[in-house]
Amino acid sequence: MSRLRSDPGSNPHENEFVSGYPARICDHVPGNKYLCCNCNNVLKKAQQTLCGHRYCSPCLSWIVRNHKTPICPKCEEDPGSLTEDSYLTEDKAFSDTAINKEISELKVHCVTSGCQWSGVLGEYEDHQSVCNYVAIRCHTGCGEMLQRKILAFHLEHECSNNTSVCPKCFQRIPRHLSPKHNCEKTLSKDPNSRKSNIPTKSKNNQPDTMDCRFAPLGCIYRGSRDQIRDHEGLAAASHVSLVLPVLLQIQSARPAAAVKENGFCDYNGDGHKLPASIRNGESVDEEMATDCGSHNGGVTGPHLISRICALESRIQVAENIIMVMNREIDSSNVKRATALEESNEERGRVRACETKIADLRCTIAKKDMEINRLQVHLASLEQTSYDGIFLWKISDLTRKCQDAREGRTISLYSPAFYTAKYGYKVRLRVYLNGDGAGKGTHISLFFTVMRGEYDVLLPWPFKHKVTFMLLDQSNREHVIDAFRPDTTSISFQKPAADMNIASGCPLFCPLSKLHAIRNNYVVDETMFIRCIIDAN
Repeated sequence: MSRLRSDPGSNPHENEFVSGYPARICDHVPGNKYLCCNCNNVLKKAQQTLCGHRYCSPCLSWIVRNHKTPICPKCEEDPGSLTEDSYLTEDKAFSDTAINKEISELKVHCVTSGCQWSGVLGEYEDHQSVCNYVAIRCHTGCGEMLQRKILAFHLEHECSNNTSVCPKCFQRIPRHLSPKHNCEKTLSKDPNSRKSNIPTKSKNNQPDTMDCRFAPLGCIYRGSRDQIRDHEGLAAASHVSLVLPVLLQIQSARPAAAVKENGFCDYNGDGHKLPASIRNGESVDEEMATDCGSHNGGVTGPHLISRICALESRIQVAENIIMVMNREIDSSNVKRATALEESNEERGRVRACETKIADLRCTIAKKDMEINRLQVHLASLEQTSYDGIFLWKISDLTRKCQDAREGRTISLYSPAFYTAKYGYKVRLRVYLNGDGAGKGTHISLFFTVMRGEYDVLLPWPFKHKVTFMLLDQSNREHVIDAFRPDTTSISFQKPAADMNIASGCPLFCPLSKLHAIRNNYVVDETMFIRCIIDAN
């Protein structure tokens, strides 16, 4: 019969899967969507966060409780994916009912050695609570670890804490040692009283049943010697209730008459009447011995009274213990109520802090957006010119040309600039892979008139000559093109929207010329375009 032993100070659990279920219990390897992002076990009470990741409910609680700024571990692995939703709180997570249902239907088996059970995960914990092969600790406190199927045998034959009380010497002994216990004390020196309760042997040499020793007082239990011994240890309270009327009858007798007629004396030190012959050291007369024996099944009157006194003393001690325990329970209840109230107050303060933190995060996000807008505006102002001459620097050209060819970003806008301090507001637009007639073969460069702050004071249509230059960075051969606005075109009228339709040179520069090795239009992934507006 197998035994599993462990340190008595340890705290084993019947269900060892506290956070999640280990994947080894599954018949097939579970998919990643069934695994907790914290413990990597199969999800238990799956919770999904706002960032889209799933956690066991205990794991999520542990992360939130043990981190000042709980951030989703999965999001933290990729800093670029961190968002406001990556901050974890239990109130923002929700139970993933669909995935919980799928997990409950996974095929699993018991991993306890010797157990052949298999089923679905939804039934696994119920099986664990009844599995005969699971190691559990004996509940009597003896410290033994053993399989559930042999717990009953252990309690009956091996457990040192499963005890019974000897009816002769009142000693508490292990139940499996009771048959071997030799008690030198006897219930009575009267051989007849002992003989009356010894079971006889039947014809098949098996012991017959016998009456309880309190049968003369009304107890109707019958059984073998071992059964009677267990019964007397468990039924002490009921036996006391049978003896109590006899004691009351003895106490109600007249003291003087009791001494003369029945041989009873005054009360002894314990408050009980004793036979006068016993008080004087004399033998009990035959009538008194018969009377006492008829009431207690062979135990003499003084002995019975002393035993009852001992039982009453034990009952009083038990009542005192119960009273003290009740006071302790009341005190514990008060402390518990106070602790719960303090806990609720702390939760309220935590919720208030979380709300305040959420508001601050929103405020910070708005401030960040405003700062980004101002930075873009400041950069635009730094590049703005007010004399009609604008130099546009385009960097990271290879990537931008690739984006233009693949259609991700087909054109680029320059920062706005002005023809004069209070003049026209304009900008350039370039197609690095061409547009219209130059698509795929040329760089197309266009000029756009924008809505400005001083449009109401300016003459319309726009009539100034525009010159484009692609600068050769070795200053040998610049690409130059110029045009005069068509005053009938809508592109040069007063803008009704943010900007007019662009107009310019779709065949500004061949792509072959731009990327030719002998030319220096592109150096270190950078090219420069200059625009000159003749304001005369």
